[in-house]
Amino acid sequence: MRNVNLSLYLVLDPDMCGGAQGMIDTARAAAQNGATLVQLRAPHWKKRALVECGRALKAALAPLGVPLIINDHADVCLACDADGLHVGQEDLPAPDARRIIGEHRILGLSVSNARQLAEVDPALVDHLGIGPIFSTATKTDAAAELGIEGFAALAAHKPCPVVAIGSVKARLAQPLIAAGADGLAVVSAICGRPDPGAAARELAEAIEAARRGL
Repeated sequence: MRNVNLSLYLVLDPDMCGGAQGMIDTARAAAQNGATLVQLRAPHWKKRALVECGRALKAALAPLGVPLIINDHADVCLACDADGLHVGQEDLPAPDARRIIGEHRILGLSVSNARQLAEVDPALVDHLGIGPIFSTATKTDAAAELGIEGFAALAAHKPCPVVAIGSVKARLAQPLIAAGADGLAVVSAICGRPDPGAAARELAEAIEAARRGL
């Protein structure tokens, strides 16, 4: 398993951040204030734009020791030498994704129900994104919301580390960490905020406090 700190996983949204430069600025501010992993997700962008933005993000994040994950596109992951790839249930199957990106890059997978969870091969997948916890406007094709109890039911059988995603806010850190989350994945809790660094710091502190309380 490729080790990665999942504590605060920022998923960038180009619309909320105001485009490529906004995503780079948001990612840098978040990484300086507690974000431990950053994903580039821009489903409507052409691949050239994804690669250009990915390279700029990698350059901004590498000095801070924060890995860059590319959503969906294994070729973009390789082209910009990202640290990993995240795939959903309708994307490349995990065996194919792993074959393409190699053994040393991080591979994450989205799951939303018990059947998908049971099919996970932890020899291939490093971590899971379980959600949505609550319905979210940032992903209109997401499955039905799980709620805290639904998340806990899946996390109880996790074959590898998991992050909770889907309208996750700082106030949810304590119940989600208690329910088995190894980290929180957020979009709107940081993207588009007047001060993304302060937003990241609030989340990171909430996660740390939740862990101390266990």
